[in-house]
Amino acid sequence: MTRIVAIVQARMGSTRLPNKVMRPIAGIPMIEVLLKRLAQSQRIDQICLATADDVRNQPLVAHVQQLGYAVYQGSEHDVLDRFYHAAEQMQADVVIRITGDCPLIDAALVDLVIDRFLQGDVDYVSNAVPPTYPDGLDTEVFSMAALRQAWQQATSTFDHEHVTPYLRDSGKFRLAVVSGEHDYSGERWTVDEPADFDVITQIFAHFAPRLDFSWTEVLALRHTQPQLFAANQHLIRNEGAHMGTGQKLWKRAKNVIAGGNMLLSKRPEMFLPEQWPAYFSRAQGCTVWDLDNQAYTDMSIMGIGTNTLGYGHPEVDDAVRRTIDAGNMSTFNCPEEVYLAEKLIELHPWADMVRFARSGGEANAIAIRVARAATGKSKVAICGYHGWHDWYLAANLGDDKNLAGHLLPGLEPNGVPESLRGTIYPFNYNNFAELEALVNSQDIGVIKMEVSRNHGPEDGFLHKVRELATARGIVLIFDECTSGFRQTFGGLHKLYGVEPDMAMFGKALGNGYAITATIGRREVMEAAQTTFISSTFWTERIGPTAALKTLEVMERERSWDTITQTGLAITERWKALAARHGLSINTNGLPALTGFAFNSPNALAYKTLITQEMLGKGYLAGTSVYVCTAHTPEIVDGYFAALDPIFGVIRECEDGRDVMSLLKGPICHAGFKRLN
Repeated sequence: MTRIVAIVQARMGSTRLPNKVMRPIAGIPMIEVLLKRLAQSQRIDQICLATADDVRNQPLVAHVQQLGYAVYQGSEHDVLDRFYHAAEQMQADVVIRITGDCPLIDAALVDLVIDRFLQGDVDYVSNAVPPTYPDGLDTEVFSMAALRQAWQQATSTFDHEHVTPYLRDSGKFRLAVVSGEHDYSGERWTVDEPADFDVITQIFAHFAPRLDFSWTEVLALRHTQPQLFAANQHLIRNEGAHMGTGQKLWKRAKNVIAGGNMLLSKRPEMFLPEQWPAYFSRAQGCTVWDLDNQAYTDMSIMGIGTNTLGYGHPEVDDAVRRTIDAGNMSTFNCPEEVYLAEKLIELHPWADMVRFARSGGEANAIAIRVARAATGKSKVAICGYHGWHDWYLAANLGDDKNLAGHLLPGLEPNGVPESLRGTIYPFNYNNFAELEALVNSQDIGVIKMEVSRNHGPEDGFLHKVRELATARGIVLIFDECTSGFRQTFGGLHKLYGVEPDMAMFGKALGNGYAITATIGRREVMEAAQTTFISSTFWTERIGPTAALKTLEVMERERSWDTITQTGLAITERWKALAARHGLSINTNGLPALTGFAFNSPNALAYKTLITQEMLGKGYLAGTSVYVCTAHTPEIVDGYFAALDPIFGVIRECEDGRDVMSLLKGPICHAGFKRLN
């Protein structure tokens, strides 16, 4: 006798709506609602729940077992394996696949699909490929023999995550579809998002206390009370099947975190909207694994330039582990901050004192506060990017173009007090006359600038700035949060032989751990004691410990030489690749923070295309590379081998091919702009 088993796959760890299967509908958990409706089938012999062997699923397991249903627990990520072993355990001859996010599953419709399978001559039957029924009524029926063959032969991660694509797409099985008389595939009755759950709860509330209403009754309700169904109409059918775990999590993030995350530069829209993996599970060297355990070689921004020694450097991480074991915080101070201060002063003999923080924006704010306190003057001349704090964004009060070349064009200084208007005055890099005019027309007390970003100083620019500051009693601050320890062992200003009054370091200082430093001359730094600058977590131990070990490794390996030479080589190979394909590009940045841009109206689309195609080849890549010591010649060679044919496609686009037809989603957002 043919044994027909329905297997419901469900787990507690949904990416977009955690614990959804246990959320109450009509006063009972959603999974119970689904099981009670499915149990009305006249064809199914037994129902089994297939869930992951994660401890988080135990409340689900316990509840379903209490209801009297069988449960199988298997692999979290290999759902095909989990599904196969559940079917095997149940001794199924015919398998029905139902997903746990379909509480409106209709038993009569399920039986209709089963009946078509039992007619013979097929291995797989579905009512959803192509869909004509509402999303949330999806039913798949297939033989145990076909499932076993798929389990044995399917190799892709996608096939193993979604169970049945191999049955449908391999060409090895006989397929059939059960279609409705009308196309209702645009109706969304599944539960993936909070908006979906709102719709479903309203449907069940309308029919309460009944649970046995049919899908056609729901359809009639849709026509008479469309407002009940409005909340999720913007969502796309089966979107989740085409999204990675990281993409799904990003959608959740944007609902609960303003902006989606804490750093504009890490938002997926800056790289590959709707396709970027977004989150990582682990990182080592220059390899990053996403939440689906897909490995990528990072030929992009390497943690926004923080990891010049590569991700997870063993010596740095071991030092941090020992610190954690010994205790990270205490009523006492950590001695490592003294050792780190002494090391930074040793590397910069012009400096006498140090203050620590944990982010570049904090270090910049500390430097400005101290410098203003030292000079007694409020007005600051700036060049470059210096963080997000009020003192900096005040440049845009009254004129949103002031920071257009320093930050994002048109950046709105919403929330910055109007009283700060007229305190910050931008000037352009290598334009000494512009700076001199500012100093002559305004009572400037501080000059704050990046030493270099896209281009180095010309015509003695830095020396002229130093002489001007000295002559007028102005505190000169070099922001080295980005440039420090990339081209020299210390600040980039050492390369040009110009000493500031203050300097800040961040990014590379802790190789991925949070630590920044503001160093300066004693007569300036002691002004910190005349104001209030203090924070609890500036005193934790991990940051200074990581920085000390990072500096030790840097010094021993001369990491700045390695990443500089690698960056120069990458830049020259970009130029050669562009020339070979007849493309015009401009290169920019420090050697170890190198980048390029196409001279084309389609430059941003080409950048998006590169990211899209390189992602498919296992690379995180765009039009910039932040170099680390793990970027070996072999890795760089592989990167250029993958990039070469994409440049060829861009050449075709320059000759008339439509680049937009090649993109699988929107163009990425523009990045930061700076005056230098």
